[in-house]
Amino acid sequence: MISADHLISRAQKGDEKAFNQLVNYWYKRIYNYVLKYCAEEDLATDLAQKTFIAVFKNLKKLKNPDSFKPWIYRIATNFCHEEARRQARNKMHAIAQNPEEEKHTSNQAIAESRMFNPERSFQQTELEKIIFKHISELPDEQRSVVLMKEYDGFKFHEIAEALSTSENTVKTRLYRGLKFLKKRLEEQNITKETIHYEL
Repeated sequence: MISADHLISRAQKGDEKAFNQLVNYWYKRIYNYVLKYCAEEDLATDLAQKTFIAVFKNLKKLKNPDSFKPWIYRIATNFCHEEARRQARNKMHAIAQNPEEEKHTSNQAIAESRMFNPERSFQQTELEKIIFKHISELPDEQRSVVLMKEYDGFKFHEIAEALSTSENTVKTRLYRGLKFLKKRLEEQNITKETIHYEL
């Protein structure tokens, strides 16, 4: 069985088959991460594709194969943050063009538009939908940390590397993010005893 490091090394040398194997292994993980972040299937597909195009273009610049995991997540996260900023700018522009629009947009409508849209390949429970809806309400930096730590099993140093920050900053963002989620869930009478989810 070919090691991951050897596969990356071959892909860096232009081995197309090796690169395709990397894509096959990582695509679902990156897609699921982005989907949880943006809560839109079509957008998640687009951002995942952008991520692997960027990986293809920049793989030769990666000096340490051991850093591939945080590196690819950093690329995906950057695209997610970029898209979030673009949507925010578009929203502000729309409001500036039509101030009345803001009055007709309820908080409930905003929440519903950002609710997690589950993949067609499996069914998410109503509880998971609630959790992901509240995750979508987190600031970008906290959302990234929560998803990497709680759903992708990253270690603190891996998250720090992926986000180009310190481990203490990662821990602070995780604490604040989980505190927010715990408060939101408790407001709906959902506790740790109700779900197998560490908050």
